[in-house]
Amino acid sequence: MAGAIIENMSTKKLVIVGVILLLFQAFAFMVGGLIAPSPTTAVDYLAVKCVGKASHRQETKWFMPWGSNQCDKIQSFDEAVAKRIEANDIVFAVHIPMSNNEMSPWFQFILVMLQFDIAFKMTNQIKDGAIVNLDVKLAYRDDMVSEWNEMARSFEKRKLHCNFTFPKTYVNDGRFYTCDVLPFMEVGSVAHKYYLLNIRLPVNERKKINLGIGDIKDIHLVGIHQNGGFTKVWFAMKSFLTPSILIIMIWYWRRISLMNRPPVLLEKVIFALGISMTFINIPVEWFSVGFNWTWMLLFGDIRQGIFYSMLLSFWIIFCGEHLMDQTERNRFSVYWKQVGPIVLGSLCLFIFDMCERGVQLTNPFYSIWASDVGTELALSFIILAGICACLYFLFLCFMVFQVFRNISGKRTSLPALSKARRLHYEGLIFRFKFLMLLTLFCAAMTVIFFIISQVNQGHWHWGGHTVQVNSAFFTGIYGMWNLYVFAIMFLYAPSHKHYGDEQSSGQCITVDEGVKSGENIQLTTTVTHVDGPTELYRMMGKEAQE
Repeated sequence: MAGAIIENMSTKKLVIVGVILLLFQAFAFMVGGLIAPSPTTAVDYLAVKCVGKASHRQETKWFMPWGSNQCDKIQSFDEAVAKRIEANDIVFAVHIPMSNNEMSPWFQFILVMLQFDIAFKMTNQIKDGAIVNLDVKLAYRDDMVSEWNEMARSFEKRKLHCNFTFPKTYVNDGRFYTCDVLPFMEVGSVAHKYYLLNIRLPVNERKKINLGIGDIKDIHLVGIHQNGGFTKVWFAMKSFLTPSILIIMIWYWRRISLMNRPPVLLEKVIFALGISMTFINIPVEWFSVGFNWTWMLLFGDIRQGIFYSMLLSFWIIFCGEHLMDQTERNRFSVYWKQVGPIVLGSLCLFIFDMCERGVQLTNPFYSIWASDVGTELALSFIILAGICACLYFLFLCFMVFQVFRNISGKRTSLPALSKARRLHYEGLIFRFKFLMLLTLFCAAMTVIFFIISQVNQGHWHWGGHTVQVNSAFFTGIYGMWNLYVFAIMFLYAPSHKHYGDEQSSGQCITVDEGVKSGENIQLTTTVTHVDGPTELYRMMGKEAQE
């Protein structure tokens, strides 16, 4: 008896498999919602204003905001004016983390955002298109007594986006602008315990540096890092899922290789999907705990991009191979028009990621959004990728509609068949439709949970328990795609280990075990056959005529 497991497994067994997968899916959400803490933590830092002469001999000096070697501090710029301290001699110092705390490699990354507190003055207003020039340095150390080691240094520019909601009059002098948060720094690993930021706002009237930026009062930094508890849960989940997908992938390809014919296109694509899922599962992040691998964020983005590109290509080919009236099948070249936008969109996102995180490997203060040219370039890549995504989903919906319409048209021949055959064919059609709807459901769940994670406060209170919605999103969606790939490889694997010469020809087989009436004849088909579902409907039409 030929065919895939999804066609030949009894409904009872399929229901059992579905319930087991559903339980694992619920467990994946509960791991994130009830066990893991929130994925990230945001800490607000107020920069301390230190006094230090901007001379060459002090360029290597580091200014600590607190501690035994803390710098000479001033409370406000009014105090600096009173003491005749120039703006070039003021250093904004921020220590990460705060006092009596330390960073950990489990935090994975440090993302820092910057925001200015700028007071309105009629004599010192923010000019249109004002740009702030920042002379920034980053240092690290692993204890509280050793010297600071320079990690990065750069001269950066950030464009101000500030609004003043009150009438611009002398009466409102001292009120604050509402300024947007600006990207400042991103470090791809947390290999050290303590970090120190020193920021200068140099003023040069001749070169028109930092003129027309308003009356800056304070600098706020928001440091964001991954929670160590969530990291451990995430690593444990990846470590558990990696062998699961790897084992089912080896088992699937072994069954394919036992057939007396080369694998067809859909079999290759399913196997490639398993490889991409295994690639994203491999928990190489464990090494980031012991090594200073600043490229892990970029590597993670590349892995996700490969998986989603493979997943989108699989959906196109999966639908295309089930279009019964399509004359050309089982060739990858048939789908180049559909897969082309996927490759183009993925390439655009990859270039955008390299322009951002690729440069940050050498300069953590770099941001593609800091300049107008970079912003336009980034938006161009994102818009182009978005257009490709829209075209893809429109075409995918059209293909699903075509497949469902084709199936509905072929079902008109079912009433003419015997009851046993009709029930069998209806079961095959129902299982395929259910799998397609499950696919759309998985995609919809990804979008829905992404939206929920953006608009809610990050957790819900359920009785005496706190449910971390964002953590449940990460672990649940990650588990969902693993279970989806697992189910595809399991259900579309050949249903038997041994195949005869008849199967190798790719033709469907009718089995007649001495039943002359034909009522117990079971016809099974699968997309793993060369003729596949087309042969199913051809045989259905033939039997209906008889």
